Amino acid sequence: EVGGDAAAVLAEVMERDARDMGRADAPLRAAADAVILDTSDLSIETAVAQAMAAVEKALPQR
Repeated sequence: EVGGDAAAVLAEVMERDARDMGRADAPLRAAADAVILDTSDLSIETAVAQAMAAVEKALPQR
């Protein structure tokens, strides 16, 4: 079903994430050197610009 109750979907996603992070084998977690970008309140353009800046910073200089 497309759409549905947003609160129910959020609850399901949070439950899934908690289960995945707490499992014994291969728990879901960010790598030690991961760059975390919180794009919750960003426009698509700003989110992409921040992601590109993070990639450029991580790449070796030429």
